[in-house]
Amino acid sequence: MRPVSRRLALAAAALCLSPLASSLALAQQAAYPSKPIKAIVPFAAGSATDQIGRAFAQKMSEVLGQPIVIENRAGVNGMLGADAVAKAAPDGYTILIGTNSTNAALKSLMKKLPYDQDTAFAPLGYMGSVPLIVAVNNDVPAKNLKELVDLAKSKPKGVTFASASTSQLVSTEMLANMAGIEMVNVPYKSGPAAMTDLIGGQVNMFTADFAVMLPQVKGGKVRGLAVTSAKRSPAIPELPTVNEALGMKDYELIAYFAMFAPAGTPPEAIAKLNQAINAAANSKDIQEKFANIGFAVDPGTPAQLAERSRKETEKWAKAIKAAGIEPQ
Repeated sequence: MRPVSRRLALAAAALCLSPLASSLALAQQAAYPSKPIKAIVPFAAGSATDQIGRAFAQKMSEVLGQPIVIENRAGVNGMLGADAVAKAAPDGYTILIGTNSTNAALKSLMKKLPYDQDTAFAPLGYMGSVPLIVAVNNDVPAKNLKELVDLAKSKPKGVTFASASTSQLVSTEMLANMAGIEMVNVPYKSGPAAMTDLIGGQVNMFTADFAVMLPQVKGGKVRGLAVTSAKRSPAIPELPTVNEALGMKDYELIAYFAMFAPAGTPPEAIAKLNQAINAAANSKDIQEKFANIGFAVDPGTPAQLAERSRKETEKWAKAIKAAGIEPQ
């Protein structure tokens, strides 16, 4: 075959094959997800992030047609789990059950992160939020939050408090700063471990999400003093807000949950994951399951989550600075 004729034949063959190649590419895109998805929870089993993450994963699996396997990687206020996702392949098969700790506050709590918090993640969808409960061991001689503040003022650095996440640490340090008291932080690797020591009296105070705290308060194992939200919670309306208890106006700190993927994840994977997240958030099963811990859903787009993350990062930076917390 002459060179010119050969080139023409090859060109014709390519034209014939190109629709097939395009169809195959589209089929591959449409096939997502074609295998199980790994969701990393950056906190311990039993934490609010874990409980809510597992419930969402189950509902999302029903929508996506593939299982979502939860893996707990706790440590350093969620940094270890977030780092694993930040460095994972951006193919839609590794996602993060993120929180205000991992995707807003860590940047201000750490001198250096092993990833760029602002650029390492692709927002997928917002899940919801919960307030926290301020509680003390039953043997602490403070029946309300004002009495606890008075106790701490009478014994500078004599009151200890537990923390196992950014929300828990910042909420208490911010409270101490606004109330003009000094307390000693005792860090824990998990909320359940901190709760065990609060019940046992190894620490005096603990501020934690409803999933960890509410059953213990209602069961009489610890004494609830206040909620950290701007309004009282329907889940435990007898507890005042911190603002009510101390006559303040500007105290509010809640924990939120959202999903993220590594930056560079294909748009079609992001779109499908967002649809599944919103379907889970709109599920009556999930809303009813977590109503007793004050969980409030707010479905939205990835773009809305990106904007929320930006604003929350600024908010937490100010709260951390106001609380006098130095980066570690």
